[in-house]
Amino acid sequence: MTSVAYKGRAALVAGGLGFIGSNLAIRLVGLGADVTVVDASIPGHGANAFNLDPVRDQVRIVGADLRDGERMDVLVRGQEVVFSLAGQVSHLDSMADPLADLGLNYASQLSLLEACRRSNPHARVIFAGSRQQYGRPQYLPVDESHPLTPIDVNGINKTAAERAFLLYHEVYGMATCALRLTNTYGPRMQMRHPRQGFASWFVRLALEGREIELFGGGVALRDFNYVGDVVDAFLACGADDRALGEVFNLGHARPVSLREFTEILLDLAGGGSSRDVPFPPERASIDVGNVYADFSKIREALGWSPRVDLREGLALTVEYYRAHYKHFW
Repeated sequence: MTSVAYKGRAALVAGGLGFIGSNLAIRLVGLGADVTVVDASIPGHGANAFNLDPVRDQVRIVGADLRDGERMDVLVRGQEVVFSLAGQVSHLDSMADPLADLGLNYASQLSLLEACRRSNPHARVIFAGSRQQYGRPQYLPVDESHPLTPIDVNGINKTAAERAFLLYHEVYGMATCALRLTNTYGPRMQMRHPRQGFASWFVRLALEGREIELFGGGVALRDFNYVGDVVDAFLACGADDRALGEVFNLGHARPVSLREFTEILLDLAGGGSSRDVPFPPERASIDVGNVYADFSKIREALGWSPRVDLREGLALTVEYYRAHYKHFW
């Protein structure tokens, strides 16, 4: 269904110069969609013009902030599907500057929803949430019924934004839904600093033959999704009415420790090393321990399951950055 659902359809990707957004935009072009990308390109947040290099002449790229209501009113008009992947994902940055995170992760999403409500209430709008919304798990794997008790400001604002998307479905009848993403990795991650998740930074260190520090011995368990599988989930939500008004976890059937992730990565990179270190205080206070998700709801509703295992996905990631490293650091 997804392979034909987007042919000739107008699709807007907010945050489309970033990691997941650019991979989604490229796939949409390949499916025959008429793609517009909007991105504020805030320094340090992952926007990279090179990410859209394969489709540069096939997409419309607009520099705009979602909080600019007048511009968003214009941009959402005529769009059949709106994918909202804009925002910032750094848990540390959210604690250091919570008001900035409020603007980037909640106010921006509310502005987008209001623009759609005013100017295009029939658009389908899909929000990118986070497993960080769960906080420290009370049971594993976490399912969508697990309490939302985030332990950092980023998780709080992501939770508020997600709730707004569901509210606009309930009150205004808008075609919204949300995905709670886990640890996504693959081509087009930003690699200039380690504040937006460890996966991209570990890849850079491995490719440079440097040492990877494993906080707490790397024993924590995580589930990892290759970006291509995550794109599949967004496309399924944008094409299937069964997604409307729903929240879905993404995840993987086999959680692995951070140590195993690192060992596979170092083997594929052919260099580098690892060392166990204690948690720095600022990270220990917002660490969630073991966390991995139950994704049976989206599997049963939409038929989505991850297809790429960790070794295969990391091999593709290493290959990509070896070919394009100069554009990422």
